[in-house]
Amino acid sequence: MKLSFNLLNASIMAALVIPAWTRADEVVKVDPSIPSYEVVSGVTGNLNSIGSDTLNNLMTLWAEGFKAKYPNVNIQIEGKGSSTAPVALIEGTAQLGPMSRAMKSEEIDEFEKKFGYKPIEVKVAIDALAVYTHKDNPIKGLTLQQVDSIFSSTFKGGGTAISKWGQAGLDGEWSDKDISKYGRNSASGTYGFFKDEALLKGDFDASVKEQPGSSAVVQGVASDLGGIGYSGIGYRTSSVNAIALGTSPDALFEPTYENCLTGDFPLSRFLYVYVNKNPEKPMDALTLQFLKFVLSQEGQEVVVKDGYYPMPAEIAEEVVAEIAN
Repeated sequence: MKLSFNLLNASIMAALVIPAWTRADEVVKVDPSIPSYEVVSGVTGNLNSIGSDTLNNLMTLWAEGFKAKYPNVNIQIEGKGSSTAPVALIEGTAQLGPMSRAMKSEEIDEFEKKFGYKPIEVKVAIDALAVYTHKDNPIKGLTLQQVDSIFSSTFKGGGTAISKWGQAGLDGEWSDKDISKYGRNSASGTYGFFKDEALLKGDFDASVKEQPGSSAVVQGVASDLGGIGYSGIGYRTSSVNAIALGTSPDALFEPTYENCLTGDFPLSRFLYVYVNKNPEKPMDALTLQFLKFVLSQEGQEVVVKDGYYPMPAEIAEEVVAEIAN
């Protein structure tokens, strides 16, 4: 198994085998070897989460499930964008920093400058950063070069500007229909990931309509026949199509769980929660137990319920061992 862009190290990839329940024609299920969560005593207090909008629904659902087990715990969640997570961790206004992209080196450096050690990166779910079109749009897929040609002004993928659906391969009444583009704002980890991977670190075209949240992107596309936008797979609705993507017209892959695990879908990614843990001290019980819940059978069932993809057992086990150390 692999996720694209070297998100998994070689030793993990070598150890993983894609199980039968990840086939694209079956309902996604949590790896049955992930253990159930076991309630412990003495867990109480307040948790604050500040960060990713993509993870906002997931964090809320996890908080509800965790609070059901620990009624004396209070959890506050704010999701205004991944770039707010490192700041909150550094300033101490949050114990949890959900992010839909990996923390940048300069963000890690700023954290380390204050605390003398790096933040802990906790992988909590898998996402397909999907490209959405209106449900009545007949297009089935696009190459990454076409995606870059639609969304960017720099065309680092080697193409030229695409502004009509006919230029993207549609004919008939669609050939002269304008492409209307929706995206996220620069505080968003999804914006950063898409810019880095789909636009090859190029610049967005000025015509992309920046939206304040992931759901707003999908809603914009759903209400616009010529619309196209990018957002996490958990925000898919029946009003949009999550189209296939790939490096060539004859190798396009849908944003399924299996295609994320193999790396065939080119915009697969981990979703993260970053925490402040002194390597010389154990993690505080409340934060540790919340993260253990997230990576348990129940927590990963929440991932599936919210439309994202669950962690394979081997990776979840490794992450739990790291945070519990």
